[in-house]
Amino acid sequence: MPYVDLNCDLGESFGAYTIGTDAEIIPLITSANVACGWHGGDPLVMEQTVRLCARAGVGIGAHPSYPDLRGFGRRVMAVSADEARTDTIYQIGALNAFCTAAGVPLRHVKPHGALYNTMAKDERLARAVCEGIRAVSDKLIVVALAGSPVLTIAHELGLKTCSEVFADRGYRDDGSLVPRNEPGAMITDTAEAVSRVVRMACSGEVVTQTGKTIALRADSICVHGDGAHALAFAGAIRDGLADAGVSLRPMWQTL
Repeated sequence: MPYVDLNCDLGESFGAYTIGTDAEIIPLITSANVACGWHGGDPLVMEQTVRLCARAGVGIGAHPSYPDLRGFGRRVMAVSADEARTDTIYQIGALNAFCTAAGVPLRHVKPHGALYNTMAKDERLARAVCEGIRAVSDKLIVVALAGSPVLTIAHELGLKTCSEVFADRGYRDDGSLVPRNEPGAMITDTAEAVSRVVRMACSGEVVTQTGKTIALRADSICVHGDGAHALAFAGAIRDGLADAGVSLRPMWQTL
């Protein structure tokens, strides 16, 4: 029986602003990417999210970002390699402190938003972020876009890697995600999302925005926690994968 990880970006509420339905989604997933305060999240939210994940037995990962709270980390920023490396160390360290306080390990690191997508095209940035991850611990798993050079760079640095696909995003022919400001960027129909996920998990392929079928490796499937359909998607995807004979396992148990 094949297996796959199901992850979600969580802990993105900030102060008086609530984003997502974290408490409801956490029992449905196997790994959580927790915001570290730079695109969303604050110390209280980080602590609460880590505790919820710990109680549910969900693997916890850091979700570092460009320093862009106003733009929710979705704007590209000009940073030096040293800044990218130390910013990564800083954010991982903050979340790791809450994991230590809760008595649970930090399992992985998945960059957020514009940082994640830029790393898939900019090897200098990718190497700097991966070096920051390794500086904290060479046991941390690096989560990156399926087929991107980030996975190769992380592997060269001696880090474990997780090839990630998306339930709620459209793909270009080159395997990159359709930018959010373009048609076809977001998958909003639950049945379509489930069908795409099952195909990615079972056959290792996805249909792009032009109708082309491309290959990709699906170690983990992401549902964005801030999406309007996140909770419905997570539940339906679990059921769809089970019906297809695919079991869910956290990435740290299989990679």
